[in-house]
Amino acid sequence: MSTTPSWHQKLLGGLRKTSDKLVGNLAGLGTARLEDATLDAIEEALVASDLGPVTAARIRARLAEGSFERNMEELGIRLVVAEEIEKVLATVARPLEIAAFPRPQVILVIGVNGSGKTTTIAKLAHLLTEQDYGVMLAAGDTFRAAAIGQLQTWADRAGVPLVRGAEGGDAAGIVFEGVRQATAQGIDALIVDTAGRLQNKRELMDELAKIRRVLGRLNPASPHDVILVLDATTGQNALNQIEVFREMAGVTGLVMTKLDGTARGGVLVAAAEKYGLPIHAIGVGEQIGDLRPFDPREVARIIAGVEELL
Repeated sequence: MSTTPSWHQKLLGGLRKTSDKLVGNLAGLGTARLEDATLDAIEEALVASDLGPVTAARIRARLAEGSFERNMEELGIRLVVAEEIEKVLATVARPLEIAAFPRPQVILVIGVNGSGKTTTIAKLAHLLTEQDYGVMLAAGDTFRAAAIGQLQTWADRAGVPLVRGAEGGDAAGIVFEGVRQATAQGIDALIVDTAGRLQNKRELMDELAKIRRVLGRLNPASPHDVILVLDATTGQNALNQIEVFREMAGVTGLVMTKLDGTARGGVLVAAAEKYGLPIHAIGVGEQIGDLRPFDPREVARIIAGVEELL
């Protein structure tokens, strides 16, 4: 019998801190009558759990409708929370599709340094190779020391080729070479690492613009995806990053990492509610297989603390 935990078990463990925080914030509130003061307290508890003010307000309004028992038990409230979270996540839970023709599908991966961008690229490559796609990586983050070496290590683990150049080299030139090689080899997806510094937005914008120009000359439809990697442990700051990178880089989708390392995983819901961008996958571990698309119902019930009770 295999002792390897299933994805469901990893989600249960990875989202434990987030679930415990939400359940703890709601503790005792279901035993009182759902009068305005109680509803206010529930709404505040949901906001404190990083679900975001819009989702919290909608859950409060639903509880106030009167279509529920006026003296709801705590579990009943958590079931409503789970249903509303599922509604939000269902609109954005979209696995990455490799559909570009001609190939390769060019995927730019962006994100601040420390967000888990490099490991996410490797995990995404692993996920796609599991689906029998040919994958190649391009080391377009030539600015950060050791970034190229780290990506090489992860490319080796994922079993995919890496196009690389010298540290401090021209990122657009590496991307050009990546597309050339991927086209020649019949590769399905080219995943491009990019610099993650935000200290000088102008430099980063100029670099991304140059990469886009080079890609546009090779294939006007590329890049086909611009994926922003978010670190869940940063909480509400992740929303600020979406705002900045959406303006700078034309973000088309999100991946949220490190959900297992934080009690602030409710920001997944807040990001979905506020921006409505596709969330292609979530990460709940450090192994190369610990990045997956997700089931909105499953994640919602785990976050609300009802998955193990029903």
